Amino acid sequence: MNAKNWIMIVLAAVAMTCGIARAADKEGVSCTIYNGGYGVVREMRNLDIDKSGKVKFTDVASRIDATTVHFKSLTDPKAKLLEQNYQYDLVSADKLLKKYIDRKIEVVCDGKTYAGSLLSFDTRQIVLREAKGGIVMVQRPDNVRDIRFSALPGGLLTRPTLVWLVGTDKPGKHLAEVTYQTTGVSWHAEYVAVLNGDDTALGLTGWVSFQNSSGKTYTNAKLKFIAGDVRRIQPPRVPRSRGSWSGLKTDGGSAPMAEKAFFEYHMYTLPRRSTVANNEVKQLEMFTPAKDVKVVKRYLYNPLGNFRWSHGGRYTDRSYGTTNVSKKVNVFIEFKNAKDNNLGIPLPAGKVRVYKQDPDDKALEFIGEEKIDHTPKNEELSLRIGNAFDIVGERKQTNFRVESGRHWIQETVEIKVRNHKKQAVVVRCKEPVYRWANWTVTAKTHKFTKLDSRNIAFDVKVEPDKEAVVTYTVDYTW
Repeated sequence: MNAKNWIMIVLAAVAMTCGIARAADKEGVSCTIYNGGYGVVREMRNLDIDKSGKVKFTDVASRIDATTVHFKSLTDPKAKLLEQNYQYDLVSADKLLKKYIDRKIEVVCDGKTYAGSLLSFDTRQIVLREAKGGIVMVQRPDNVRDIRFSALPGGLLTRPTLVWLVGTDKPGKHLAEVTYQTTGVSWHAEYVAVLNGDDTALGLTGWVSFQNSSGKTYTNAKLKFIAGDVRRIQPPRVPRSRGSWSGLKTDGGSAPMAEKAFFEYHMYTLPRRSTVANNEVKQLEMFTPAKDVKVVKRYLYNPLGNFRWSHGGRYTDRSYGTTNVSKKVNVFIEFKNAKDNNLGIPLPAGKVRVYKQDPDDKALEFIGEEKIDHTPKNEELSLRIGNAFDIVGERKQTNFRVESGRHWIQETVEIKVRNHKKQAVVVRCKEPVYRWANWTVTAKTHKFTKLDSRNIAFDVKVEPDKEAVVTYTVDYTW
């Protein structure tokens, strides 16, 4: 191969590479949204930089954090951002009136129009000097239909704007990449679980709910969602007005999101572009629906609730823990997020709504919901979805002794569980041994499980239309 042909091949390769780069570098917007109520916006936009280096970047999110802006010119990589001003004094009726003090306006009311120089205004009235010198006071509430101005005064904007001074040797058209953070965008996961007829398996679908109140519409945007606890130093909170919601849109596509590990978090990327309007909530399919996920239904009687321990003291009062005792038995649906259980995918934090089909008319009926935290694969999930109607618990103290000289407390507790269902059930009765750290179960009617240093549980089988009774005695020493 001669030198001329070699040069031609090299030039063709360079031209092809440049062509690919130009094809990739085009206008567009992408958003990465985080659980913490903020997001990163990236825009590729053509800008016209004048000879002085000034340029306006309009239509940014009104809740932008202007300190996070990063500017890069792809046309001139040596270009530098020398100065930035964030202008957000958006036009409003009162701002226009303020700019028109001593200038002519027209005020249209029912059946009459007033014209003259604006002298003053407030929420109740507008004061005008008419051409003949007379003063007219126009009442505003339920009277003024329109206010006409000759032009938009300088210094007012219709959209939030970044005003830059760019240092470049190549004024004119630039393709720029601009990145910034904004609040007012957030996302969370929403799940729908459908139990089968005998409560042994469920189907699970997942959605991303994207809420946008950032003050900007993201048109045909590439969307990414980061799940995880990303540390962020919170800036001082500035009160901002929120617009009314335009509603919720469901944007189910032909393909679910692509999921991957990203640093110590997980990233979900929508495989197509989507438009998210300001003041809109959009739902996007997160993963291919999982089918036949094996579950176990469990019952828990926890009469004292999640007991909160007091530091530095003993509970020697006889009545402590004997009042406000619940009779409710909680219902849980539990399953493992594992591949061999037809799941095994990272599940972002969100709400799980559980449904079951009515066999008579095949309608799905809502039976409860629970919130889950970020859950990696191969972890267990336990969904508390309600209380059992036909299972009732009862707890009472049957004996109590305290001997301070011997540093000793003894307490006996009786638990009753009544089952009014047509089939036998197993109910876990959870009991806190709460009076002191050193304790020993000295008598019991049923075998117990030590859950941790201060909680035990009895798994009790209750036959249909029967009652089971558990008693146990605990000695505390110090």
